[in-house]
Amino acid sequence: MEEKYIICEDSIEGIFTAVYDAYALREGHEHIHIQIGEEDNYRLFAVYLHSIADFGKTEKVIRTLRNRLGEEAYLQLCQAAASRDADKGEAVYRTVVDGITVGNGRRTMENLRNPHVAKCFELARRTANETHQEIEFLRFRELEQRILYARIGPQNNVLPFIMPHFADRLSTENFMIHDEGRGLFGVHQAGREWYLVSDMEDFPTESLKWSSDEEKYQELFCLFHRTIGIQERENRDLQRQMFPLRFREYTVEF
Repeated sequence: MEEKYIICEDSIEGIFTAVYDAYALREGHEHIHIQIGEEDNYRLFAVYLHSIADFGKTEKVIRTLRNRLGEEAYLQLCQAAASRDADKGEAVYRTVVDGITVGNGRRTMENLRNPHVAKCFELARRTANETHQEIEFLRFRELEQRILYARIGPQNNVLPFIMPHFADRLSTENFMIHDEGRGLFGVHQAGREWYLVSDMEDFPTESLKWSSDEEKYQELFCLFHRTIGIQERENRDLQRQMFPLRFREYTVEF
């Protein structure tokens, strides 16, 4: 039987839609694969199908995953789908097949003998770790319009996982978090639900203006950061381990 490759966009919705389309083919799963984006060289004797992200299909897959695999496995699959790994689409698809079609159900993520499940587990852990780091290292600044603004540059697409944290703790604030690498924004209006906005790669970051109070607080925080440390106990290696260099360009104190 010929190999079929379903090409989807690099997003959680795109991957879940591709999973739905793979099952809709009703041809079994052995010769079906999910691929993120186009590839430079096409394979011989292979058929390429394109999957367009669809909210309705995504919702159906989400309901099935929650019912059949459980909330924890569903979260891990979302985290794996949000990683930067090029082969995550195939890993997520094969893990879903292992849980639903093979029948491992709620114990799917324990089946680490399956290389695809093991890969999903590892990708989910990386995304979860970076999510925790971004929550700790993220710095909000106040714009002239009294909106809190923060920049991030994560390796994985962690914005959907950090937004619930800040929406809960800053529920009365207007704020937005900008993932510069992906041109993605998490936007929260005071007292309302948060949402994601994409396709804003040309956002004028350099022209943003801070409020007068913000500039004062930045000076105070930098002064506090310089004076709180004990020079004789400075340990640069430990500092880099606890606060990796790639996060520092997005902070005030560094």
